[in-house]
Amino acid sequence: MKRLTLVALAAACMVNVHAKIVLPDLISDNMVLQQQTEARLWGKASPKSMVEVRCSWTNRTFHTTALSDSTWQLTVATPKASFAPQTLTFTEKDGKAAHSVRVGNVLIGEVWYAGGQSNMEMPLRGFGNCPVGDASQEIATAGEWAGKIRMATVPKTGATTPQEWVRGCQWQVPSPATAKNMSATAWFYAQMMERVLQVPVGILTVAWGGSSVEGWTPRQVLQTYKDIDIEKELKRGWNGRWWQYYTPLIMFNGMLHPVRHYTIRGFIWYQGESNVGKDTYFDRMKTMIKVFRDEFGGTPTQLPFYITEIAPWAGYGTSDSAPLLRDAQHRIGREVENAGCVCINDLVEPFEARQIHPHEKRQVGYRLAYMALNKTYGMKDINTDYPEYDHSTVSNDTVRVFFKHADKGFSRLDDINGFELAGADGTFHPAKAWIKSSDFSIYVVSKAVTTPEKVQYGYRAFMPGNIRSTYGLSVVPFRADIGGK
Repeated sequence: MKRLTLVALAAACMVNVHAKIVLPDLISDNMVLQQQTEARLWGKASPKSMVEVRCSWTNRTFHTTALSDSTWQLTVATPKASFAPQTLTFTEKDGKAAHSVRVGNVLIGEVWYAGGQSNMEMPLRGFGNCPVGDASQEIATAGEWAGKIRMATVPKTGATTPQEWVRGCQWQVPSPATAKNMSATAWFYAQMMERVLQVPVGILTVAWGGSSVEGWTPRQVLQTYKDIDIEKELKRGWNGRWWQYYTPLIMFNGMLHPVRHYTIRGFIWYQGESNVGKDTYFDRMKTMIKVFRDEFGGTPTQLPFYITEIAPWAGYGTSDSAPLLRDAQHRIGREVENAGCVCINDLVEPFEARQIHPHEKRQVGYRLAYMALNKTYGMKDINTDYPEYDHSTVSNDTVRVFFKHADKGFSRLDDINGFELAGADGTFHPAKAWIKSSDFSIYVVSKAVTTPEKVQYGYRAFMPGNIRSTYGLSVVPFRADIGGK
């Protein structure tokens, strides 16, 4: 019996050794395919040969012909989501023989792209001096999600020209050994999505710490930006062994473009830190979103794009650069169709002033999931409206601030942190804020400002707030002239 088993294994290995059909790493065992769609598959085979794909969920056969450059691509019709493992068999038929490759333990569910820089890249095991909250618990119990969540992480791969494939991004089944290296934000996002939708969730993580919007933008767009000399930046960013994080273009070429064929439901994004201080962010981010949608085959309004506001961090300095970038992020969420921005001003502790990677990733992932569930999946009972400044009035030295999306009031009446007032000189001073039990507005007063003219909340590089809606969603940082909107 053992001999027969060894012979069978040897025969299987021989088939794989001599198989002419080749699949990208991303089409691997354990992957998740987007449900109820035409999911794209691709690879290489002998030029002009017939490529056939058989799926365990249907009797249909899907086929195409490899091009003269050996590449091929086709789509397969996927069924409704299921936790039952499926298989795909890829066969090349060249007229003389058939060579097959089998991909197993495939789930059908919802697939999301998780992109950005280090706060999206940050794995459950954390970074140096920057832990992830509940990391040990999540890593230890990761196996509970083995049949529900799968993740593929694209390694940091820079390139000066668009690459067709990227190595090393096979799909992983959660376990203590694999989960510790998975994006923490994406992990918690996937958990909430699976718990609510009750379908498998696949996450394709494509993140590079420190990368800017320009790093994820193609050459033809970058060439229109007068402040960027592409060749000079490429030379500056290469140290002989790897590319530096600040280099434009290379992430798009080496990481995004190679995975563009994978069929996804939408994007979640945590990035912006490296664009602080640049007034180009709003326009360039809008352009980047369009590029992403185009790359993955969506129309300008398809493929939802949900952004995470950059967290408070003292390292941004004392200027208004960080608050202005947050303003731009929320503006994108409001003005770009099928997009949104989650606020996380309240998810940073005072002791994290010098830690650009806050430990709270669970609620970041959850808030992104709430937005997707509401806006993409139509679950309108899941609230995702963050309280935003509407207008204000003044009586003597006291300012009364009114908010949108606060119909039921707030999470606390006293001990509210983050408000400041300024007089005619424009200098802001700490202020006391409270809420009367009889209404849903916030009253603000500062001993240093007798005639207030401006009010702001959380409008500094590092000023975490502690006021939320009754749904637990943070008040969006703002600065406003009193009386104005």
